[in-house]
Amino acid sequence: MTETMSSPVGSSVPRQSSRRAPEPTGWVGWIAFAGTMMVIVGIFHVIQGLVALFDDEYYLVGKNGLTVHVDYTAWGWVHLIAGIVVAAAGFGVYSGKMWARVVGVLVALGSAILNFAFIAAYPFWSTIVIAIDVFVILALTVHGKEMESV
Repeated sequence: MTETMSSPVGSSVPRQSSRRAPEPTGWVGWIAFAGTMMVIVGIFHVIQGLVALFDDEYYLVGKNGLTVHVDYTAWGWVHLIAGIVVAAAGFGVYSGKMWARVVGVLVALGSAILNFAFIAAYPFWSTIVIAIDVFVILALTVHGKEMESV
């Protein structure tokens, strides 16, 4: 939004409003990283979901060893749906819109919680996904506004 300001000569000079987006810094790359990681985490969730749906015996513990006691078919569907949502939100982060960042933080938080509940079944994979989710939340909450000015 621009406003006009009178100059001493009498002509109008356009002036930028004081409410502008911050200048982009190197953190814009981290926002792109967050979006990319969300897409990758979404793909990881889809893979976990498909494995749980097609091969119950693949995971390290039985159904009773999970943090939440449900069968692997239910976990498979949860991971499959969550993966699609996380990947879609990752693509939305590239737009630089506030709603995309809010959705990105919420789905990354949900992804971390979902993987924490699934950690007994596949600890290494779940730990990696949780770590990526933490970096996504950091990038989106600390420097997300800089993406608007790109």
